[in-house]
Amino acid sequence: MPRAVPISGIKQETPLVRSYTFDYSVGAQPGQFVNVWIPGVNERPMSVAFDDGKKLTLSIAAVGDMTKKLATFKIGDLVGIRGPYGTAFHWKPRQRIVMVAGGYGVAPLYFCAALAIKDGCRVDFITGARSSEHLLFADRVRGLKNVNLHLATNDGSTGHKGFNTEILETLIKDGSKIDLIMTCGPEMMMKKVSDMAWKKKIQCQVSVERYMKCGFSICGNCVVDDLGITTCQSGPVMENSVVRKIKEFGVYHRDAQGLKHFY
Repeated sequence: MPRAVPISGIKQETPLVRSYTFDYSVGAQPGQFVNVWIPGVNERPMSVAFDDGKKLTLSIAAVGDMTKKLATFKIGDLVGIRGPYGTAFHWKPRQRIVMVAGGYGVAPLYFCAALAIKDGCRVDFITGARSSEHLLFADRVRGLKNVNLHLATNDGSTGHKGFNTEILETLIKDGSKIDLIMTCGPEMMMKKVSDMAWKKKIQCQVSVERYMKCGFSICGNCVVDDLGITTCQSGPVMENSVVRKIKEFGVYHRDAQGLKHFY
């Protein structure tokens, strides 16, 4: 059951994204999600942007009925939260990690980077957006030690003009050893990252998002073809070797009614 938790802080990150802080921890790890419930509106899964054992932060874009309603909330208003659910990103000490984030996928990877550097990892953090005003958490990532930030914008307003996967391609070609690639964001971006990592035989972890409802493999809404696994429990973070067996990945996804929507 969700727990009603008051909002303790709100920060406008981009024109669409707000970060909501709660004086409440669910013990989440980077890549996991919680279900956020607004009574009378809807309940939706949301990636955890940070959880330090005392406070929980969720960075949410106001793009649908439920999230637009949430954008009207103020400090002190109650939100239903349950979780965490799903798998998390993982790494080994002192690895060189390349993180490829797009859009709202920046938040969980920032959470990941903040913990990985404590294990002596070196991180190249690649993030992209359509323009500079939509770059999420750039300043926060820039402030992390042992993290090299690479920016890309479609319109060239900041950093590399083009796609963030083009920066990944350059890093792979420079000949330096990369131990692990992590990616979270739009599916077509992640499909490109998956393809590049597979070709170069680099370990890769991919955050596969589907339409999730229950969070514990009962409703079957987030089952993927052909494996038949639920992404709420077997994912969202999956090894690339598993993702390569999901025939719908980068091709289509299903909506709340199970209908296919092709990319």
